[in-house]
Amino acid sequence: MYRELLEEAKTMEADLIAWRRKLHTMPELGLELPDTSTFVREKLEEMGIPYEIKVNGSCVVGILGKGSRCFMLRSDMDGLPFQEESGEEFASRNGRMHACGHDLHATVLLGAARLLKQHESELKGQVKLLFQPGEETFQGARAAVEEGVLDHPKVDSAFAMHVAAQMSPEYVAYGSLPMAGVYGFRITLTGQGGHGSRPEKCIDPINTGVHVYLALQELIARECPAISETALTIGQFCAGSASNVIPETAVLQGTMRSFDEKTMSHLIARLNEIVPSVAGAYRTKAEIEVISDIPIVRCNEELNQEIVEGLKELEPELKAVCAYHVMGSEDFAYISQKIPASYMCIGAGIEDVSKRYVEHNPKVRFHESALVKGAAIYAGTAMRWLDLHGNQ
Repeated sequence: MYRELLEEAKTMEADLIAWRRKLHTMPELGLELPDTSTFVREKLEEMGIPYEIKVNGSCVVGILGKGSRCFMLRSDMDGLPFQEESGEEFASRNGRMHACGHDLHATVLLGAARLLKQHESELKGQVKLLFQPGEETFQGARAAVEEGVLDHPKVDSAFAMHVAAQMSPEYVAYGSLPMAGVYGFRITLTGQGGHGSRPEKCIDPINTGVHVYLALQELIARECPAISETALTIGQFCAGSASNVIPETAVLQGTMRSFDEKTMSHLIARLNEIVPSVAGAYRTKAEIEVISDIPIVRCNEELNQEIVEGLKELEPELKAVCAYHVMGSEDFAYISQKIPASYMCIGAGIEDVSKRYVEHNPKVRFHESALVKGAAIYAGTAMRWLDLHGNQ
């Protein structure tokens, strides 16, 4: 099945590349993807695939087949807010970039949609196609779930993939816990501003922020087991606008990540103890705002193994390796918490290894061979799952 679908996907490689490059030129952000969702809708209409619109019109949900059992394929399709420096002829020029490969993800799912439409009469159930906005902001999956994407028809299992810019194209990586949970926070410290020559008349929020930063780093060094996979990062520390002025406020923004719920709960509790305590010691008011709270992506072992077994058809052209376990996070976790799901990584590293940048780098480039392989994997996985679990 996978081999046949791969050969079919190769015949539409030119279309897939053209679609991907078109999407790459017009990245949009968050939950507002009017042009991207319009492009997806137009392609589904050309294929004769019915769809629904969710999440302010930026989420497109296609459906194929008939029957009581339903398998869902998901791709994200939002970009990132910085200028592209990849040097590609089709690079975006609007101050935004598809630096995480979501243009490839959407294209792969469109390719799978075409393959599945061609084999619709063979489907032993239904396939739902989720084109999701807002992954980078951790909003899209939750919003889609809240609007009923897992219902009508009820979804039994789901599968998603992510391209990897530093992994060679002949590999697909999988794991039981592929991605960590993340808790994002913003700390606003309010003191009393004034002239830099009279700090004794002020309450310096920068000084407080430095001590808050150091205290939070001690959580990892002294309150988490040395073997634990835990990270706490303050990525933003913003305060002041002049060298001779003590500002009124300082803002620290960061994330905590872990694969262990107990560790994460401990860190969250300690964050809420330490920040106001340290701030109070320096006469500063503190406010903590939760930016994101994303659970761990948990894969269903049985589903993982079913997919891996099917992928053996593509050897030696494509090899599945149990090597996907990273500290990054994904809002597909909201789906994996509710139904059996699998999340894998497909290699998309360019041939020149010395020029392989990581995702979210403005210079990152992706090997477009992942489009054909990804489309075949998506379509084959859905068809095989329905063969094993669908209408009898």
